[in-house]
Amino acid sequence: MLSGFRGTALLALLALSLPAGAAPAKTSTPLRVMSFNVRTPVDTEPGRRWEDRREAMVSLLREQHPAVFGTQELVEKQADYLVEQLPGYRWFGQGRRGGSGDEHMGVFYDSAQLRVVESGDFWLSDTPEVAGSITWGNLMPRMVSWALFQRQADGRRFYLFNTHLPYREEDEPRRVRAAKLIAERLGKLPADIPVVLTGDFNTEPGSDTYATFTAALGDARRLAGQVDGPRLTFHNFSGTPTVELDWILVRGFTVDRFRTLDNTPGGVLPSDHYPVQAELRFPAAATR
Repeated sequence: MLSGFRGTALLALLALSLPAGAAPAKTSTPLRVMSFNVRTPVDTEPGRRWEDRREAMVSLLREQHPAVFGTQELVEKQADYLVEQLPGYRWFGQGRRGGSGDEHMGVFYDSAQLRVVESGDFWLSDTPEVAGSITWGNLMPRMVSWALFQRQADGRRFYLFNTHLPYREEDEPRRVRAAKLIAERLGKLPADIPVVLTGDFNTEPGSDTYATFTAALGDARRLAGQVDGPRLTFHNFSGTPTVELDWILVRGFTVDRFRTLDNTPGGVLPSDHYPVQAELRFPAAATR
């Protein structure tokens, strides 16, 4: 009885020490975010074909169960298969030439955890609102799919932007222009709403593109309290990655954990990239 009384008294003292009307700050549960280049289904070699690896991809996604994941190289038939196999997940995003054809920067989310408040697409060109637009010397359209999400459990909101930058070595100036355009868009968002950017950036940390992005955003891998898995992400179906092309960048979140997922469910590589995943924590917020 005495220890119970002391506990009650301590709680009372803590309550008196708070400003009038304020409640203790609450620390939210982490938000699990993934970036996954799923490899477009063009390969015909056994082991690389979409039909050979799609079950492994679903297995990995079921095991990890991210609240949201941004994809690259996605085509509609792959998206349809994934949402069929992953009940509760929904997805959005136009094809890079507009409409439902070609590759998408499709964003998938668990509708039990998140709802979309608003969403859209823009193109990495001189005319961002023109679907399929190509400038700067790019070979094909490059774009961003984005959303403002709200978490079902606590109402916390965040923005997610997802992209895939051009791949040639000589495209670095174009990637920098894309990074500047994305950073400009992010700079216009409300400062009090956290942001996460997922993507296959086709360049590595240390590049001018990386420097442009990290002037405005933090690299989740380098901010994480715990890091697991290889640093490099692209392996071209070899299982031995050679470059770090896939990143998760953040603003307004702390990062509990970052993982490069080199899982091979059933001995099968789900893609030619390893997905990367971050567990992000919203800033604590006092309630009144």
